[in-house]
Amino acid sequence: MEGGSSLPVETMHAFAPPTVTQFSVFLTNKVGKLLDLVEGFDNSPCCICAVAVHEASDHAVIRLITNNASMGRQLLRDEKLAFSEHDLLVVELTAGHTLSSLCLALLGAELSIHFAYPLMIKPNGRPTIALAVDDPTLAGQILRRKNFRLFGECDLPSI
Repeated sequence: MEGGSSLPVETMHAFAPPTVTQFSVFLTNKVGKLLDLVEGFDNSPCCICAVAVHEASDHAVIRLITNNASMGRQLLRDEKLAFSEHDLLVVELTAGHTLSSLCLALLGAELSIHFAYPLMIKPNGRPTIALAVDDPTLAGQILRRKNFRLFGECDLPSI
């Protein structure tokens, strides 16, 4: 380009990273409640791709990522379960893009990781981690700049 910059027309400032929806499902802490929850997804095209259980004495919070947020939301509503939603980044880890290099990249921008957990169903068969961070847009920009691969809901396979 003559006298101009070689930057693309779309700048990183306007970049919105792909995200996935996490459901935090609130259950009473009783035997069989987790089984009831996951069985609800067994006969559905909506697959659970990741799960994390956080137990307390009288309740549990089950964090779920599905391959179809709108179907997952409807299944939870049909079961009359209390839940909230949160957008997460899903990042692929490879030999050149490790968990430590991911943490270092986010630390350099002073971004905190609130929580993280692995996906059971991996888009490329490689280790993949879901992250809740202070600022998903900035974190996504930084990770893309460092050549990490980010996935959105449309990238999550079904069983």
